[in-house]
Amino acid sequence: MVKFRSLALALGLSTALVSGFAQAQMTLRVANMGEPDTLDPQNMSGTWENRIAGDLFLGLTTEAADGTVIPGTAESWSISADGTVYTFKLRADATWSDGTPVTAEDFVFAYRRIMDPKRAAKYASLLYPIKGTEEVNSGKETDFTKIGAKAIDAKTLEITLKEPTPYFLELLTHYTSFPLPKHVVEKAGNDWVKPGTMVTNGAYMLSAYTPNDKVELVKNPKFYDAKNVKIEKVIFTGNEDRTEMEKRFRAGEMDLVTDINPARIDTLTRELPNELKIAPYLGLYYYTFNSANGPTKDPKVRKALSMVVDRDIITQKVSKAGEIPAFGIVPPGISNYGQALKTDWADKPKAERVAMAKKLMEEAGYGPGKPLKLELSYNTSEGHKNIAIAVQSMWKQELGVEAELVNRDVKVHYNTLRDGNFQVGRAGWIADYNDPQNFLYLLETRTGSNNYGKFSNADYDKLMLEAGTTVDLKKRAEIMAKAERIGIDQDALMPIYFYVSKNLVSQKLKGFVSNTKDIHRSRWMEIVAN
Repeated sequence: MVKFRSLALALGLSTALVSGFAQAQMTLRVANMGEPDTLDPQNMSGTWENRIAGDLFLGLTTEAADGTVIPGTAESWSISADGTVYTFKLRADATWSDGTPVTAEDFVFAYRRIMDPKRAAKYASLLYPIKGTEEVNSGKETDFTKIGAKAIDAKTLEITLKEPTPYFLELLTHYTSFPLPKHVVEKAGNDWVKPGTMVTNGAYMLSAYTPNDKVELVKNPKFYDAKNVKIEKVIFTGNEDRTEMEKRFRAGEMDLVTDINPARIDTLTRELPNELKIAPYLGLYYYTFNSANGPTKDPKVRKALSMVVDRDIITQKVSKAGEIPAFGIVPPGISNYGQALKTDWADKPKAERVAMAKKLMEEAGYGPGKPLKLELSYNTSEGHKNIAIAVQSMWKQELGVEAELVNRDVKVHYNTLRDGNFQVGRAGWIADYNDPQNFLYLLETRTGSNNYGKFSNADYDKLMLEAGTTVDLKKRAEIMAKAERIGIDQDALMPIYFYVSKNLVSQKLKGFVSNTKDIHRSRWMEIVAN
């Protein structure tokens, strides 16, 4: 009896341990490096928000583990001979997490909602390739049925474009194009994103949201491919302290850390060579100038500030992860483009660049007797801080500029940029799709709040519109290169470097595949015992 009881206790303990271990195995803990401004995909704009949205929702197309475009809610599609009409067949078993079928009308509803001028969606202009969207979003057209999205039947969606758009299928992986549950949004209004109310069509559902702490998701049993989703729970932690997240990773409290403190890269390379994943990344790290107000409204000031910043020192001594010094806007190697452009002074000796910059500042009215004073804003990160300090020092040493550094958390920082309440601000842009238009779009007047500096140039806008109507890809690339040249020559922004991605990945986490978009949906990963 005693032996039996002991055995039973032992078995019970063993079962509990196994169960606890299995539960821990099924939870993915992600250091997400940012507090989401919202859980509504139509109001998002950051990579940290994209990670959450892409687990909750599934667009017509989506990303495979390696970032390539694959069918999502649409299982197939056809394209008209002139390339302007896409007809999508939705999966018969695509449902929302409450069991309601996902219909073509959910997409039509979503596109009309994001284009409503009253909503002021930050990223609405990304969908301007769809016929009628820009007119509705700008308020010129009040009939929302003019938007080129039509439900042929419950499972057939027709989208009509203004012009052939070579990147359109990739664009549909973006969260601005995700469907919304019309039956929930119309009933709950803006509260539809709250836990217990939100329903989703992706691999995961929202289970809890603690502001300034974490977002918790659980597996969606109604997801069409649920049987192949192995991770049961995902926890996104918003803490932006890279050093603290590294410590928690080392302690086994994090499985995936989506960025690191650059100052730690040598140590991490030496101590965690199998966990540190550095890979090419289609992104631009830059400083945006306020082109509408303040001293940086003057192009001479912008050019002078840009000319004295030594990108080699920043990439080799500060960021140190293999980033590429940037003197242009479009990253090298992007599809549908030619050779990367750069400023006409990029290859000049430093002494010559500094002399030119000083002359420009004098012409703008600044010098030793009247030093330029401005604010340089950046979002919380050891890396962003170190780069800001380096730039501040370079400006002071070469031009006598007195720059005050202003730090804010990522949500407040980007809202400040969009509101135009800054002089010089740090920003980063990661490709939403592999096409130069996605970077040059940042400087179009019609882009709206994502054109942080409010740069506006009629010739630039005209060229981008012309590129949008040009079918021949070679000619289109030539037109966009002319636009980029204007942006570079006007110093609409200050490119600093082209990114590499830097992740810490637990060896227990399988299915993580480095890719140029640094997109890693939880549905493709699993956690296994070492």
